[in-house]
Amino acid sequence: MNLFTVRKHTLLLIASIVWLAAGINIARIGFEAYANNHVTPINILLSAAVGAVFWLFVFGKLVVKHTARIASYEEERHFFLKFFDVPAFLIMAVMMTGGISIRAFGLAPEVFIAVFYTGLGLALALAGLRFGWMWMSARSNPAWTGPTAR
Repeated sequence: MNLFTVRKHTLLLIASIVWLAAGINIARIGFEAYANNHVTPINILLSAAVGAVFWLFVFGKLVVKHTARIASYEEERHFFLKFFDVPAFLIMAVMMTGGISIRAFGLAPEVFIAVFYTGLGLALALAGLRFGWMWMSARSNPAWTGPTAR
């Protein structure tokens, strides 16, 4: 047994922790920007719209895709970073670089940071929670074969 391998269903727990932590951190940045006098009903609605779009068209699908991939592994143990594939890690790196650059170089007004980061962060956190739900489902059911279509 290799020190850096985990059971395949544990990959879902790792994904849950990573995405939940990222989501909470990004939402925190958005909330801090909101605290600088940007709380308006329209901004809150815009944040909800951003979150819904990211959940419906990106992160909701991402959770299902990666959960199905992990469930399809025949071997029981895997390298702990296999919770994502290479393209997913590249997308994560691009998103992080873009987000850091936007703030560091002042490329967007603070109200944009408030609205966009809050919505994005909450969608990411929801993905983390869904990965956690998938992990609990896999852990409690030895016959679990992956996500069910909704």
